[in-house]
Amino acid sequence: MMIVLSYDVETKESDGAKRLRKVAKLCESYGCRVQNSVFELLVDPAQLVALKSQLERTIDSEKDSVRLYRLGSNWKPRIEFLGKGLRYEQDGVLML
Repeated sequence: MMIVLSYDVETKESDGAKRLRKVAKLCESYGCRVQNSVFELLVDPAQLVALKSQLERTIDSEKDSVRLYRLGSNWKPRIEFLGKGLRYEQDGVLML
């Protein structure tokens, strides 16, 4: 299923900057960054549970927020973009 994940991590203090880096790195391990704090994640249900658990342990629930939008399995017609697109499609073959 396709998930769009966005986050806002408070960085007024040094521990916030550390949390921000951890959240970004965690999201990068599951999907593709499409905006500064927005990721598209192509995951199965078990991966989603694992990701949410890791995020809950990483963020400060009093200061930070994470939002997940489930686009489901038929996600391609639900995503439109204007301007610069991604270098590759989430479900495509990546050749280096």
